[in-house]
Amino acid sequence: MTDVARMGGVGGGYRQPLQSSRADGPWEEPRLAIDSARVRETAEQYFGHRELLPGQEEAISTLLAGSDVLLVAPTGSGKSLTYQVAGLLLGGCTVVVSPLLALQQDQVAALEEVGLGAARLSSAESEARRAEVLEAARGGDVRFLLLSPEQLANPDVLAEVAALEPTLVAVDEAHCVSSWGHDFRPDYLRLGDLIARLGSPRVIAMTATAALPTQQDIAERLALREHRVVLTGFERDNIALRVERFADADEQRDRVLELVDGLSGGPGSGVVYCRTRAGAEEYADALVERGLRAAAYHAGLGQRRRSEVHEAFMSGEVPLVAATSAFGMGIDKPDIRFVVHADVPESPDTYYQEVGRAGRDRATATAVLAYRAEDLSLGRFFTTPVPKRADVRAVIAAMDAAGSDDPREVAEHLDFGFRKAGRIVNLVGLGRQAADLPDDADVEKVVDAVVERAEAQRRLESSRVEMMRAYAETDRCRSAFMLGYFGAEVRERCGICDNCVEGTAPEESQDDDVPYAVQATVRHAEFGLGTVTDVEEDRVTVLFEDVGYRTLATELVEERGLLEEA
Repeated sequence: MTDVARMGGVGGGYRQPLQSSRADGPWEEPRLAIDSARVRETAEQYFGHRELLPGQEEAISTLLAGSDVLLVAPTGSGKSLTYQVAGLLLGGCTVVVSPLLALQQDQVAALEEVGLGAARLSSAESEARRAEVLEAARGGDVRFLLLSPEQLANPDVLAEVAALEPTLVAVDEAHCVSSWGHDFRPDYLRLGDLIARLGSPRVIAMTATAALPTQQDIAERLALREHRVVLTGFERDNIALRVERFADADEQRDRVLELVDGLSGGPGSGVVYCRTRAGAEEYADALVERGLRAAAYHAGLGQRRRSEVHEAFMSGEVPLVAATSAFGMGIDKPDIRFVVHADVPESPDTYYQEVGRAGRDRATATAVLAYRAEDLSLGRFFTTPVPKRADVRAVIAAMDAAGSDDPREVAEHLDFGFRKAGRIVNLVGLGRQAADLPDDADVEKVVDAVVERAEAQRRLESSRVEMMRAYAETDRCRSAFMLGYFGAEVRERCGICDNCVEGTAPEESQDDDVPYAVQATVRHAEFGLGTVTDVEEDRVTVLFEDVGYRTLATELVEERGLLEEA
């Protein structure tokens, strides 16, 4: 059973009694009251927080009651405090799975600063240091152990961590677990199995942005038990969303530079997001030519240079960064005053997460999308390719030869690299599961299932590109559009986006007798099963399992009976 708690006013919400899957019995209000006092006392004693932010106490108390949690909350809203307080109250060792070394080190430093034992296991540490960390953890001196999914997948490391009998596992950037997510990482997909080998720890999965299918996928992939979904709100009510439309690429580029120049006049910092590495370099150089302190950041730079740019930006030495989406995780700078997208990103998921890096100090910030319809082709170009059938057969044979589904072991029997092998290995598992195929199924049936699963993923990604078009071209309140995309019921305009300011945005209030409810499951004769994500006066948006997002005219739907409750 899953319980959903929405905090912070997004779409109201409901709470049901939650039966614990553990020996400490059912969810009871008296137990919650006792936990509440302990939670607040611990938060103040160790971290100096007299008050908790929306969702924090809810998530912590759920963990203490014996159930798992999926916490969806903006960066800067205290997700780390949630696992830290819960870990202290549960006792024992807390394992934190985090994708970036810099992010791991920041969290270790923060814990050490308040006198709590914390350490990381990573490729950056020597063998001697790793042995020292594990010894300290065994002795109880390390209460929080941070490592990447790749480290946890190492059989030797996994055995050592399992021997610690961790009481809690926190999965940061949990949207990476989901194959339907916007930042899917193959190494994350095995986490559910790896965590299961650690015994029976409670699990909290944390992410800043996750649409409904991603939330469901995270829970399934991590095998969350009797879990509660805690949503603290998708609103970015201090960020003024704007779109400027262009027909000419040169005009678009000149205007982006002009915008950044103007927005850079005050205190704080800004980010210019580009779809390509060349674009990031070009904009960084052009901004420097204008006399601004700027630098480029993308995955093609060496690790040392990326670290230098990251540190210079965080310290304020370089207030402007022109970057690809690689400049993302671990960027928690409170005074980012603006985010400008020089190109259309591949999905609303990516766009809203990148926009959300602005205004974390709650002061007003600006987000501008420079939109040229031709840029949408970039999104289609970057959609994940469907693997060749011959490559799928090769991977299946390699899995049999290796006697394993570990991508590293499988890759040893292939002519192509680990990353490609890893993606296809994961698709084999997903395809088998989707088609309900046994382990001894005919190879060609498995190949068919893999290709079908990959094509479904590609259709979803393509539909997200079209949702970016809809966002850029809408007259609706832009904040309301985004909240609707994420499946939150919307009843008010933001009042600060360009459409609201210009008076083109219609009222968002809805009649209580709307024909379709947000998050309702429906069936379409052609598109199959889907989930309603947004309802407007004249249209309904549905996320279909097989074809992705589709926006349908309500009048046509009603006239032809296109949707029925499932």
